[in-house]
Amino acid sequence: MKRMQAKSMGGALLAALSSVLLLAPSAHADDPKISFEKYTLSNGLEVILHQDRSVPLVAANLWYHVGSGDETPGKSGFAHLFEHMMFQGAKHIGEDVHFKILEAIGASEVNGTTNTDRTNYFEVVPSHHLELALWLESDRMGYLLPVVTKESFDNQREVVRNERRQRVDNVPYGKERVALNLALYDDGHPYRHLVIGLHEDLAKASLDDVKDFFKKWYVPSNATLVLAGDFEVPDAKRAVEKWLGGFPKLPRPTHKEVGPTIPIQTKRVEVSDDFAKLRRVHYAWHTPRMHAEGDAELDILANVLGQEGTGRLYKILVHEKQLAQSVHVMQHSAGFSSVFHVIVDLRSGADMAEVEKILDQELVRLQKEPITQREFDRAVLGFEAAFTWGLESLMARVELLQAYNHYVGKPDYITQDLDRYRKSSPEKVRQVAEKFLGKAQRVEVITSPKARDAKTSEARQ
Repeated sequence: MKRMQAKSMGGALLAALSSVLLLAPSAHADDPKISFEKYTLSNGLEVILHQDRSVPLVAANLWYHVGSGDETPGKSGFAHLFEHMMFQGAKHIGEDVHFKILEAIGASEVNGTTNTDRTNYFEVVPSHHLELALWLESDRMGYLLPVVTKESFDNQREVVRNERRQRVDNVPYGKERVALNLALYDDGHPYRHLVIGLHEDLAKASLDDVKDFFKKWYVPSNATLVLAGDFEVPDAKRAVEKWLGGFPKLPRPTHKEVGPTIPIQTKRVEVSDDFAKLRRVHYAWHTPRMHAEGDAELDILANVLGQEGTGRLYKILVHEKQLAQSVHVMQHSAGFSSVFHVIVDLRSGADMAEVEKILDQELVRLQKEPITQREFDRAVLGFEAAFTWGLESLMARVELLQAYNHYVGKPDYITQDLDRYRKSSPEKVRQVAEKFLGKAQRVEVITSPKARDAKTSEARQ
């Protein structure tokens, strides 16, 4: 349920949802339940079908269970690079026409994304074009390598390197992101480098490296397809078997096991940023992995501290003392381990020592005193409401089925997920804060705008 945003919903949409959200047979009978059928093809491909006849659309969403966390040292950025390569074309589709084909039939939400734990590809098409979407996914799953040339590889490698320049190297606080990861993770840890990878690793990558990556990870037994929307289930099953069932069964690749991250003895890093306009204080702690014990309590803590308007740090630093331009607090959960972030952008002229003193006081307070019942109830209700309204979107439901299936092996995990929050307590939240958010366990990254050259500043005046 993480980070699903609440949306407004009219009566017509609510009525449409009632056809796909069933009452869960549990202690929480009013919890939403997404109807689905899950099965596995003979070649190991997992398939999840979710029927929604409210609009004549079908979402095809394919997760390959490989992300940057599966990369080896010296080969960072490969998972994201391959996300780009998969749109270059395949044997029967042709080269560089994937988007054009989908645009011609009125498809929407066509894209792919990569994170530390998985890579996904998706498109929403008119329901009568379901087989076209499956054909596209089939061709690049089974027939990509024949059209991967040095020219196409070099082209996409430079696209990715330019993307890094645009999103990391030449943007405010991009240096901070890099510095934070280097401080949090030891050399060799799969999360040490950003998903987009290092320039030097991408530059030295070879065509054979890319082909080997595809052969290892992009196999049916390491993928899950979710189809959702307006289709007859028997017809969808026949189409899936037709386009994806004929590939041979290959062994599912072994994912590395990464144990608990070693606690940190306070690390402080100073960053001078050419692009930042405001000073930033960024504290971060290692925390439990996605859905592990304590993960939900840290979501609650993030809400109590940073929620706009009601969060403790937000109220003190932004409203009352007006020391900060913004406050962001979040539990960023992932497959191996997670990170809890407290980020404060200071106003010009604000006293950084005072800001850090307030941060320390509030963090210590969380460890010594339980949050109030009102704060707890408000956070839990907020998560529950945002989760429920977030199910309005067809693709949101698809991604939820995929995420539950990937992380816990159960697409129907809604009630168990919500119960992680509902069955917690203010005291349990305090215990988790005490265990994971100690001062000795945190990384501190302090970003300052780079001082301008005095002569240059005078010349501009």
